[in-house]
Amino acid sequence: MYLVKSPLLLKWYYPSLLWNKSRTEKVIYLTFDDGPIPNVTDFVLKTLKAFNAKATFFCIGDNIQKHPDVFERVKNDGHAIGNHTFNHLKGWVTENETYLQNTIKCQQFTKSNLFRPPYGRIKKSQIKSLNSNLGHQTPDSKLKIVMWDVLSGDFDVNLAPEKCYHNVIKHTQNGSIIVFHDSLKAFDRLECALPKVLAYFTQKGYQFSSL
Repeated sequence: MYLVKSPLLLKWYYPSLLWNKSRTEKVIYLTFDDGPIPNVTDFVLKTLKAFNAKATFFCIGDNIQKHPDVFERVKNDGHAIGNHTFNHLKGWVTENETYLQNTIKCQQFTKSNLFRPPYGRIKKSQIKSLNSNLGHQTPDSKLKIVMWDVLSGDFDVNLAPEKCYHNVIKHTQNGSIIVFHDSLKAFDRLECALPKVLAYFTQKGYQFSSL
């Protein structure tokens, strides 16, 4: 069970987290979780380049360690990098110190002020811990914990690829932060939806920027 559009109640409960950017400008923020993965991440990079689009990649530290060449290509293409923990931990069922240390381990690779909790599940005590212990390690000494307001659903193996595309175009507005996944599990739906999303919003006059 998941919600394509993030509910206002969640935004109210976690006001310090970033859910969307300015609604006044025609800019969209594509994000890709769980990479880098050979071929899948490369497909994303090639597709983004075709539309002169920039994005943000929330990377799993273990995948960076396994595929450093793919990770370097993401950075060399001018996209933003975010921390997604080293082992894709679910915050709600993970002890706080374990969660913190796993995130710090990933930070050794990402060196970013952007963090996204896997599954979007994080306890308030973990938010406090990350801000206290990780903020000073970021480039601007301030950690940004990034959520989203549109979830494509590309990770859902029961979702038709065309439905993934419609999830995005139906719910996206100015300043939306959209979640895709550059993972093997998501690839069938990602491969269908991403080029169509880029083409649709380019035609509407939108720009695609990194966070």
